[in-house]
Amino acid sequence: QVDLVESGGGSVQAGGSLRLSCLASGYTQNIYFMAWFRQAPGKERQGVAAIDSDGLVKYTDSVKDRFTISQDNAKNTLYLQMNNLNPEDTAMYYCAARTFSPLSSSWYLGADSYNNWGQGTQVTVSS
Repeated sequence: QVDLVESGGGSVQAGGSLRLSCLASGYTQNIYFMAWFRQAPGKERQGVAAIDSDGLVKYTDSVKDRFTISQDNAKNTLYLQMNNLNPEDTAMYYCAARTFSPLSSSWYLGADSYNNWGQGTQVTVSS
């Protein structure tokens, strides 16, 4: 079991930036890959960005060239640098980790691929 705690959310104006952090604790040596998801009111949870232990990254199309996912293994921390934010990025952002088996990278942005979730951090972008 891995515990995940997100931080860094907040309110910004369009065009602004935020950096989210996710601190992992527990059996972190069992993590195969991690990701950021977001969920806006009335919408399904969406995979935003993912990274595996080899540094392979995946992004959903709407955030490419604006968001960057990274990890600091020494600090057990996952990051999401978000630049040029727009109101459509407003959502609760969740950190997720998969610990029980590897998967093809084609599954990295699917919510069903993850068995550990944080509580979320709110990001609000005003126009």
